Amino acid sequence: MTNKSTKNYSAQIAILKQKIDTADIVIIGAGAGLSASAGLTYVGKRFDDNFSDFRDKYNISDIYSGGFYPFESLEEYWSWWSRQIYINRYNRPQSDVYLNLLKLVKGKNYFVITTNVDHLFQDHGFDKKRLFYTQGDYGLWQCSTPCHHKTYNNEETVRKMVEMQHDMRVPSELIPKCPLCGSSMTMNLRMDNTFVQDAHWHSACTKYETFINGINGSSVVFLELGVGLNTPSIIKYPFWQMTFQNSNATYASLSLDESKRPKEIENRSIYIKDDIGVILLALRA
Repeated sequence: MTNKSTKNYSAQIAILKQKIDTADIVIIGAGAGLSASAGLTYVGKRFDDNFSDFRDKYNISDIYSGGFYPFESLEEYWSWWSRQIYINRYNRPQSDVYLNLLKLVKGKNYFVITTNVDHLFQDHGFDKKRLFYTQGDYGLWQCSTPCHHKTYNNEETVRKMVEMQHDMRVPSELIPKCPLCGSSMTMNLRMDNTFVQDAHWHSACTKYETFINGINGSSVVFLELGVGLNTPSIIKYPFWQMTFQNSNATYASLSLDESKRPKEIENRSIYIKDDIGVILLALRA
């Protein structure tokens, strides 16, 4: 059973600020809503500016769905994907949203778990030893089979693909192949059971689990940013459970969308419905 919070907006801001300021630990759980607030939207002008040719040819309506389209050739497939990687990973301005979040937890004992794959936390100065990207990284490729559990940096080839593509196709010689088995490479994104969890993934997972296990009864804020119900078992449900188990914990959900939480933690929950960037700015005021 769940209930919505109806507390006053400004009062919620003040309460959350006080909770973060006095907390021993802050655990940030970030979903797509955080990056959308920072400008990485997948629809509208940003989509039209970068994929109008694919939109017109295939009636694709947004960046997300285009990533699943069965293109006619690998040359076309990598034309799409090189653009998607480029604008979401390698060609982005700094964002005040992430910078304000970093300032909010500066000096705190924090850790970040995120389902985002855009690398924005590390690119904005968050400690890479305190980051766990659970669902992969736009900047990495893997064998599509996969024949081995290793990932590969794609920046150099992606930049060439973007520069050299013509008529929605990349040159055939740029199509990435697995260096071991010769199969096609694919994105290191969790789309199915072929997702490669490499040594770096396991190291980050271990660090996060060790951090969580060390909380015990500490004063902690579970700060959930833009997390929906697509993969709630990764961030949302564990945050609820850990808040319930620790009487010194506060659960805070910041999002444009409606949010709910169990009745059992209602008196230790904060819900603020607004653009996340606006909320973070208010928290720093």
